[in-house]
Amino acid sequence: MMMRWMHPLVIDDAVRACATCGVYRDWIVFCMRDDSVWLCCRAGHQVHEPRLDAAWYNRNSGPVDYWHPSLEDGLRHLGH
Repeated sequence: MMMRWMHPLVIDDAVRACATCGVYRDWIVFCMRDDSVWLCCRAGHQVHEPRLDAAWYNRNSGPVDYWHPSLEDGLRHLGH
């Protein structure tokens, strides 16, 4: 599953920034089948975020409204 996170992402009282490009807002947040959470910045850099889990994702994502046939289709739908 994936969702867009437009605001700064605060984890453990610190704003999460991309280690590669420094962006700190407009993330795509992925919750994978193994319940891990991955982040993708606007530039396409991806990183596993071990401080977030499926429970956090479910509390913040809202209901699933659409299943995309591919990752690329989902990213296009979310504006990335």
